[in-house]
Amino acid sequence: MNILFYTAIILLTFCIMEMFTWWLHKYVMHGFLWTLHEDHHDSQHKKTFERNDYFFIIFGTLSMTVFLLGTLFPALRILLFIACGITLYGAAYFFVHDVFIHQRIKMFRNTNNFYFRALRKAHKVHHKHLGKEEGECFGMLWVPIKYFKEALKSRQ
Repeated sequence: MNILFYTAIILLTFCIMEMFTWWLHKYVMHGFLWTLHEDHHDSQHKKTFERNDYFFIIFGTLSMTVFLLGTLFPALRILLFIACGITLYGAAYFFVHDVFIHQRIKMFRNTNNFYFRALRKAHKVHHKHLGKEEGECFGMLWVPIKYFKEALKSRQ
């Protein structure tokens, strides 16, 4: 197999992860694992470590398992590239969600980028609901069009 094929697998996996994350966030984190996610919706939101951070451990472990399977079993080599896509998505999630949006590391506070303003607004709307019901905007990178429209208005 060639490099273009493996690159396509990585990019496709990254994109599928956004859809999977939306589903997981809506039906698992706001569902039966709400006990782990609930403190992330706490209005104070000032803890260094949240129970919600266990999701990083869970998903990191899954990613490492996929890497391991792709390494140990040559017939499953494609799993290495799927694991790369999952890991890249996890890194993007960390930088976008934890660093940029929630400012767990104080960086990129004053960006005036159109996309990032829309992204922040969508996430803010998600967090206005403190309970597990009535949520909206469950994705991370895919932002509903109405928030782009609001980002345009706020620029003028």
